[in-house]
Amino acid sequence: MALRSAVNVSSAYSNFTGPNLAYLAGLYEQYKQDPTSVPEDIRALFNDTGSWVWQSLGDTTSSTAKTQVSPSYIRSVLAARQLADNIREYGHLAAQTGPTDSSRREVPALSLSTYGLTEDVLQTIPARFVWPNAPLHVHTALDAVETLRKTYTGVISYDFAHVTDLQERAWLDNVVETGRHRVDLSPDMRVQLLHRLSEVESFEKFLHRTYVGQKRFSIEGLDMLVPMLDMLVHLSVSGGAKDIMIGMAHRGRLNVLAHVLGKPYEKIFAEFQSAPNKERALSESIHTGWTGDVKYHLGAFRTVTNEGTGHARIRLANNPSHLEFVNPVVLGYARAAQETRAVAGEPPLNPQSAIAVLVHGDAAFPGEGVVAETFNFSQIRGYTTGGTIHIIANNRLGFTAEEDETRSTSAASDLAKGFEVPVVHVSADHPEACLTAVRLAALYRAKFNKDFLINLIGYRRWGHNEMDDPSVTQPTLYQLIQKHPTVRALYAQTLVEEGVISEAQASDMESEVNTVLREVHAKVKPMSEPTDPKVWDLPTQEAKPVTLETLQALNEAMLTRPETFQVYPKLAKVLERRREALLPGGMVDWAHAEVLAFASILADGTPIRLTGQDTERGTFAHRHLVLHDARTGDEYVPLKTLSQAKASFDVHNSPLTETAVLGFEYGYNVQAPETLVLWEAQFGDFANVAQVIIDQFIVSGLAKWGQSSGIVVLLPHGYEGQGPEHSSARVERYLQLAAAGNIVVANVTTSAQYFHLLRRHAARLGKNARPLFLMTPKSLLRNPRASSPAQDLANGRFQTVLSVAGEADPAKVRRLVLSSGKVGVDLVTSMESAGASHDWLAHGRIEQLYPFPREDVVRLLSRYPGLREVIWLQEEPENMGAWRYIHPHLQMLIPSDVRLRYIGRAESASPAEGHASEHQREQARILSEALDPGQTRI
Repeated sequence: MALRSAVNVSSAYSNFTGPNLAYLAGLYEQYKQDPTSVPEDIRALFNDTGSWVWQSLGDTTSSTAKTQVSPSYIRSVLAARQLADNIREYGHLAAQTGPTDSSRREVPALSLSTYGLTEDVLQTIPARFVWPNAPLHVHTALDAVETLRKTYTGVISYDFAHVTDLQERAWLDNVVETGRHRVDLSPDMRVQLLHRLSEVESFEKFLHRTYVGQKRFSIEGLDMLVPMLDMLVHLSVSGGAKDIMIGMAHRGRLNVLAHVLGKPYEKIFAEFQSAPNKERALSESIHTGWTGDVKYHLGAFRTVTNEGTGHARIRLANNPSHLEFVNPVVLGYARAAQETRAVAGEPPLNPQSAIAVLVHGDAAFPGEGVVAETFNFSQIRGYTTGGTIHIIANNRLGFTAEEDETRSTSAASDLAKGFEVPVVHVSADHPEACLTAVRLAALYRAKFNKDFLINLIGYRRWGHNEMDDPSVTQPTLYQLIQKHPTVRALYAQTLVEEGVISEAQASDMESEVNTVLREVHAKVKPMSEPTDPKVWDLPTQEAKPVTLETLQALNEAMLTRPETFQVYPKLAKVLERRREALLPGGMVDWAHAEVLAFASILADGTPIRLTGQDTERGTFAHRHLVLHDARTGDEYVPLKTLSQAKASFDVHNSPLTETAVLGFEYGYNVQAPETLVLWEAQFGDFANVAQVIIDQFIVSGLAKWGQSSGIVVLLPHGYEGQGPEHSSARVERYLQLAAAGNIVVANVTTSAQYFHLLRRHAARLGKNARPLFLMTPKSLLRNPRASSPAQDLANGRFQTVLSVAGEADPAKVRRLVLSSGKVGVDLVTSMESAGASHDWLAHGRIEQLYPFPREDVVRLLSRYPGLREVIWLQEEPENMGAWRYIHPHLQMLIPSDVRLRYIGRAESASPAEGHASEHQREQARILSEALDPGQTRI
C-alpha cells in the first residue's frame, strides 16, 4: 500500500499531519487490540511506545516523547489542528468589523465545544502541533488558538480560504500571521493621520452647514477611505507607478476630489453656488457641446512628486450615476498607460507603471453584473492590468434597502471569491487597521500581479443623499448612528489616552481646518451670468493619399510568412488571391481593404488596437488577422511583423461580454487618444447590451466632461433573412443620440469607402476626435458589388454621399432613390436583373448619416433639373432605420414641387421577419416598388 511504501522507521513519520495522522491513529488503536493486525514495519514503530506521535507532529524534543500517548489525546491534537485551520477559514465571519454592531456573531466552526475541546486540554498540547510556524512567544495550543483568534476575528479579518494557489495562500498566511504587513506609525505620522481625518470630517460638516439640503453624498462613516487612498497613492508611486487610475461612484467623491486629487476648496464651493469658477454653458452650436455635469460626477487630474521616483499622475475618472460601469473604463485607462505603442509589433506591457484602484458600493458590488465582467479581465491576456486594488465603501445600506435585500451572499465582497481574489474585512472606525489592509493589498499586487479586495465596513451618517431622511426606513439603526462617535473623535481619544497628543491640540487641529474652510468660502462670490462656453472644433483633417505602389508593397509584406509556417490550405488560397487583387483588373474585397487600411495607418505611425468577440478571424470568417499553423497551432500576425510599421498593432478576441469590453476600449482610447481603437460586435444588435457605456460615456462624455474619444464601434448590419436578432444594428438609436457634432454615424457600401473612412478617422484622432459608429456588412463582405479596384483605394477620399453611376442623361431623371447601406446594393442588382431601361431613375447612397452631409446632398440633387420625386429606400421598418432622422433634413433641401416618399417595411415592434421566406418576399416588394415608375410623373 502507498503508506507502507513511504515508511522507514528511522524517519518516516517526521511530518505526518491531517488525514495521514488520523489514519495512523486508527492503526494505533488497532495495534493495541491486536499487534499482529497491522503491517510489520508499522508494528515496529508502534513498539517504541508513543514516540511516533511526537515525531509525526514534528516535535522530537518534547519531554513526553517517550511516554504513553492515548488515541483520545491524538484526536484532541487533530481537533485542535482543525480548529486552527477553521479560524483561518471562518474567522472573518465572527470578526468585529462592523462599527455599529453591538455583539459578535456566533460561528460554530470557531467554538471549542464543536470539537470536544476545552482550554485545559489545549494547554497540554504544544503550539507547534496545531501551528507549525507559530511565533516563539506562542507555547501551547491554547496560546495558538487565542493568537489566531486575535489575528483573524478582530477589527481587521482575512478571507483567503478560496485562494487555491498554494504559493499565494502560503504567502498570505505567512505575512498575516507574522505581522509583516502591519503599519507601524510613528507618533508624528499618527498626528498627521488625525489631521487628515480632521480635514475629511470638517469638510463634510462645513458643506452640511453651508449648503443645507444640497446633495453631496457624504463620506461620513467611511472617512478612512481618504487616508487609505492617500496611502495607496504613496505606495504605488514608491513602487514605480507613473499613473494611478481611480474609479468610484458618488459616495464620498467630493472629499476624494478635494483631498486625494487636490481639487481646490474654492472650486468645489463655487460648484455649489454657480460662481464664476464653475465652467458651465449650454450648447447652441454644433461646434460647442459643453453642458457640464453635477459636481459629484466630475473627475480630476493631479501630478504628485515622490522623492527618488519622479512624477506620477493621479486620475479620478468621470463617472455617471451608473455606479459600477466606470470599472472597465478605468481598467482601460490603466492598460493604455502600461503599454508602449510607439514601436512596431505587439505593444510591450509594464504592469508596474500604472495601477487601477476601484471604489465600489456595497449594494452595487454584488448587484451590477459589470462588476463580475470586470473581474473576469484580471487574467485575460488582452485585458490584464497586473492587478486592481478594490475597496468596497461598505455603509451596509443600498439607498433604503437592507443588506438581505441587496444580496444573497454572506458578505458584500463574496462575489470576488469566485475569481480567487484575497479579501480583507476591516472596520472603518480603526484607522491603523485600515492602513494595514492597504499595505497588504499593495504587497500582494506587487508580488503576484493580481487583484486584491478590501471590504471597508462602516456606516452612512446621513441618508442616501442629504435631502433624504433615513430614519423613516431604518429607525433603530439611525438611533445608533446618531449616538456613535466619528472616527476622528475615536482616534483623537486614542491618541490622547496614549499621550501622543493633548485634548487641546486635538481641538486646535479641528479649529484650524475650519478656519481655512471659512476663509476660502469667503472668497467665493456668486455670479449672475454664465461664463463663455467651452468650444471644441469638429475635426476636418483628411488622410494623405496612399500610392498604389505603397499599397502593393504593404500587401506583399503581409502575404510573406516564415517558410516553416503552414497556413490552413483553404485559407492559403484566399490569401493568395489578395496578391492578384492589386494587379490590373483585380478587385479588393472588404476584409482586404481593411487590412490594407490598417497597414497604411501603421506605416503612418498611428498605433491600432482591435478587439471583439471572434475578431481575430472575424465572425463571418473573413478577416484572418491572426493565422494559425495547420500542423502546430502556432500563431502568426502579419501586421505585427510589418517592416513598414512605425507603431504597435494589437488584436484580441474579447471575453463574451459587450458592456465591460466596450467600456474598457473606451477608457483605453481616452487615455491613449493617438491610438486607433476599434471594438467589433459579433452582431450589431449585441451592442445594446452595452447601452450604458454608449449612452453615458461614448456619446455624451464630451458634452458632460469635455472628454473626447475617437473609438470606432463596428456593428454588423443588414437584412439577409437571419431573423430579428441578427439583422439590425439599430442605426436609429445612434442617430437619435447624435447631436452637436458628438459622433459620426456611417453605413458604407464599398471596400474603398471603408478604406478611406478608416484612414480619415485615423487622421482625425487626438483631443478633438469623435467616436465613429459604423454599420458594417455581412453578405456584402463577399459581394463583388461591394469590392473596389485597387486604384479606388489609391485615389480619392471618403465620400459622404456616393452617386451610383448608370443613368444615361441626368436631364431625363425624374426619380432619385436615396438609401444607405446594403439595400442600395440590392437595388442595383434588381435594376440589372430587370433588364429594362431605368434612365428615368438615379440612385444615390448617403454613406455618412451623421453629421448630415448637407452640402453633398444638395450637390447631388442639383444634378437632376427635371426631378419630380425623391424616395428614401430602407430595408428596416419605418419606425427604425434612418427614415425618421433623415426625413426633415431631406424635406428642407428638396424643391417644393418635388415629392418626398418612403419605401421600406411597415412599422414593426420587431426589427425583422422571423422566417427567411417572409424576408425574401418583403425585400422583393420594397425593391420592386422602388423601381416601379407608376407613381412617378414621368
